[in-house]
Amino acid sequence: MKCSKLSPQIISIWARLYDFIFLNKNGMAKYSKKAQEKIEEVMHEFKEGTLKSGKNGKVKSRKQAIAIGISEAKEAGLKVPVQKSAK
Repeated sequence: MKCSKLSPQIISIWARLYDFIFLNKNGMAKYSKKAQEKIEEVMHEFKEGTLKSGKNGKVKSRKQAIAIGISEAKEAGLKVPVQKSAK
């Protein structure tokens, strides 16, 4: 039995299915619902002014608050996309 190559149509269908499952409309990777909730909790703390980072005290940057939320979600073992490394 010969192994035939996949047709371009089948590859296209699989690519679209992959995108539908693992990516959102903007092409960004999806976070799990629990990870989203964890990040949302951290953002509420940030907006209330109670979010603290290590020994430095209160977090003042929105980006830093998001990074803390993602980090906490990773520590909890939730589905968080891997960050692409810079070249």
